[in-house]
Amino acid sequence: MDLARFIAKRLLRLVLTVLLISTIVFFVIRVIPGDPALLIAGIDATPSDIAAIRAKLGTDRPLSAQYFDFLWKVAHLDFGNSMISEEPVTALILQRFPLTLALAVLGMVIGTVIAIPIGILSAVKPWSAWDYVGLVMSQLGMAIPSFWLGIFLLLVFAVKIPIFPLFGAETLASLVLPAFSLGFARAAILLRHTRASMSEELSKEYIIAAKAKGLTDRMIKYKHALKNALLPIITVAGIEFGYMLGGAIIIEQVFSLPGLGRLFLYAIYQRDFPLIQGGVVFIAIVFSLVNFAADVLYSVVNPKIRLE
Repeated sequence: MDLARFIAKRLLRLVLTVLLISTIVFFVIRVIPGDPALLIAGIDATPSDIAAIRAKLGTDRPLSAQYFDFLWKVAHLDFGNSMISEEPVTALILQRFPLTLALAVLGMVIGTVIAIPIGILSAVKPWSAWDYVGLVMSQLGMAIPSFWLGIFLLLVFAVKIPIFPLFGAETLASLVLPAFSLGFARAAILLRHTRASMSEELSKEYIIAAKAKGLTDRMIKYKHALKNALLPIITVAGIEFGYMLGGAIIIEQVFSLPGLGRLFLYAIYQRDFPLIQGGVVFIAIVFSLVNFAADVLYSVVNPKIRLE
């Protein structure tokens, strides 16, 4: 029952978050840049051309009517039609989303494989070689932009040493370099959180009590301390995965991958406001769902969080 109540509360928070983000996107698109129809039509457009674009966008109606119609469509995942291709925005997004999702998942796997073992070893063996490796990797990951790392990897492993494909997304090998570029920066953040969480657990009183009971050092560190230290990492990993979905925009451009990133950049260049609007709301929905899943998983692993 506690779990069901916890999930219901998190679902309500998810709905409110999506509602808030959708509202912000709606008013930002219509208020801050000015009349979208004027921006799309250009300076040489006639009044009849502008009126036709307003009718197509639906901005010729009262703002309140536009807003409630927009929320109704968002609830049904209907973001209208693209101004350029006139295809449904939802269909365009769903067509490109699998590639972006695969890139983010592979980047998350690479980031996790790098960060968690090194973070644990850094905490278990402070000021050792592993600790210095973790420190250097976290500093590099925080300092090097993902797009710069992507360009560097392309030059080395696709041009100088042609191990991986230069462009395209036909095979899994073509996703390795972009996924590593995307996951390395997130690994730096995850590594720091892992080290800090593990170090904190190792300093708690129950660790001292376990040592007094005669438990082996390996059992204390890798069974008791590690189990509790990984709990906060679940939440951090969920947030980082959401950032990967958004951060894939630049990486997809660098590696010429036909994912959501390139689709949204194309929409910005072409001033395709329905596609821009739908893309931002869609990413927000996915990000919220990922955080919701992380919260539920955290509550399953650590039931005390439900009571809190």
